[in-house]
Amino acid sequence: MVQTLPEPAPLKPGVLRVIPLGGIGEVGRNMTVFEIDKKILIVDCGVLFPEEHQPGVDVILPDFGYLRDRMDDVIGIVLTHGHEDHIGGVPYLLKLKQDIPLVGSALTLAFVEAKLKEHKIQPYSMVVTEGQREKMAGFDLEFVAVNHSIPDALAVVIRTAAGSVLHTGDFKMDQIPLDGRLTDLRAFARIGEEGLDLFLCDSTNADVPGFTPLEKDIGPVIENVIARSKGKVVVASFSSHVHRVQQVIDAALSNDRKVVLVGRSMVRNMQIALEMGYLNAPADVFVDLAKAVSYPEDKLVYMCTGSQGEPMAVLARMVNLDHQITIGEGDTVILASSLIPGNENAVYRVIDGLTKLGANVVHKGNAKVHVSGHAAAGELLYCYNILKPKNVMPVHGEYRHLIANGKLAEQTGISHERVLITEDGWVVDLVDGIAEVVGAVECGLLYVDGKTVGKITEEDLQDRRILAEEGFISIFCVVDAKDGRVKVGPEIRARAFAEDDHVFDEVKPLISKALAEAAGEGVRDPHALQQVIRRTIGTWVNRAHRRRPMIIPVVIAE
Repeated sequence: MVQTLPEPAPLKPGVLRVIPLGGIGEVGRNMTVFEIDKKILIVDCGVLFPEEHQPGVDVILPDFGYLRDRMDDVIGIVLTHGHEDHIGGVPYLLKLKQDIPLVGSALTLAFVEAKLKEHKIQPYSMVVTEGQREKMAGFDLEFVAVNHSIPDALAVVIRTAAGSVLHTGDFKMDQIPLDGRLTDLRAFARIGEEGLDLFLCDSTNADVPGFTPLEKDIGPVIENVIARSKGKVVVASFSSHVHRVQQVIDAALSNDRKVVLVGRSMVRNMQIALEMGYLNAPADVFVDLAKAVSYPEDKLVYMCTGSQGEPMAVLARMVNLDHQITIGEGDTVILASSLIPGNENAVYRVIDGLTKLGANVVHKGNAKVHVSGHAAAGELLYCYNILKPKNVMPVHGEYRHLIANGKLAEQTGISHERVLITEDGWVVDLVDGIAEVVGAVECGLLYVDGKTVGKITEEDLQDRRILAEEGFISIFCVVDAKDGRVKVGPEIRARAFAEDDHVFDEVKPLISKALAEAAGEGVRDPHALQQVIRRTIGTWVNRAHRRRPMIIPVVIAE
């Protein structure tokens, strides 16, 4: 939806304002701001991983611009669970103000605290559990157990003077979960009976009919794949997917194999999960990567990151022969994850590369080695019928997911006017049981590139794309400051454009002629002469080679 909205009017007393700063129209960057009576509560602060058209970017953050001058009004950050798309942005937000309390479950906060330690930030943490209620300024919070692909996930009920809101975070309704922790539908029913004014609901699988398959069905498949494997086994998954790692460990033990955790985040998160009791494994099942070389290859399972084709993750480095773990004939690679929208090409490139190396690649497309952590349409319909919310605002998903979720709400009797399909930065006010879009705040993408945050522009990314796709040409000339005559050059160098610099012999006379004509017209300014060169070589290279490289002319007048 392309729609320009005005800046919202100042917030009136007693009105609850809801502003998504990420996670709407995308799978990632989840962050929602709730404000009432000049107090702000934040739910989640995640990252989005870059796509191919964003070269050089490490991660993408929600836009903190709305909050930058209001950090003193923020009374807390509630984190629904420990996935990167919900917690990855916390260190960057806390750099604006470090003493904001973090509220979440024990495992979620442990994952966050480990990340913050790397950023040298000591957080103020408040561990909460399902059924617990906490009051923070004008917000009365209740935490509800939900089932997801990571332990200890929580939904949050936000009660205010303006009304009540339920934010699900990510969830599904696995009825036989691996950890026995069900989505608390009894709490949902009680919340619905009290009267729910606004429901912010996970939309990721809203366009998938029926119910999400059971996690428990995955374990036997992984065990069978490992049993049939003759060489080493590599399993790629998210570094926070504790349940999947548990299944891999169980399958390795059943096949008399050791497990090697590979990748800094994988090692860190699983160490935390082991210490806290969320991951159960005998100590002798693990082997350090450095010692793995002393074991037969058919006695090892490597558990690593890179299931989304990330170029710097372990799996992609294996494909590029840039990792100590080598893949060859007889080896098996299992991609135990779903495709995040936007990552398809990168993942298929990794699959092709692994196949070319001789590996048997097992993924969701050819075996049941992963199930989603998000509720499908049938589960969402149950929620709407149990909660009977007055207003619905689908969150967490691309636009098609939001629309599908909204249609599900309407099928259960919620009027079309009370279903709010929004975008990042749109402002929703809740008062007297009515939620309405009242405007929008500026909300873009905040890029992290090394130690730089937010200073990369779309123009910078365009330059990078040109360098990657079209190449680079530099031209050096020295001209006489008095008469404009070319004294040295033009000397031309190119990168990623042509193997032989002699290809430019044809254009050098054209550049000299253009400079002579400019000199004859009295042009002496080096910058103006640089533009003459740029136009001349740009026209030639487009006509002769159908390319649009980056052109950097340098003219020195002496």
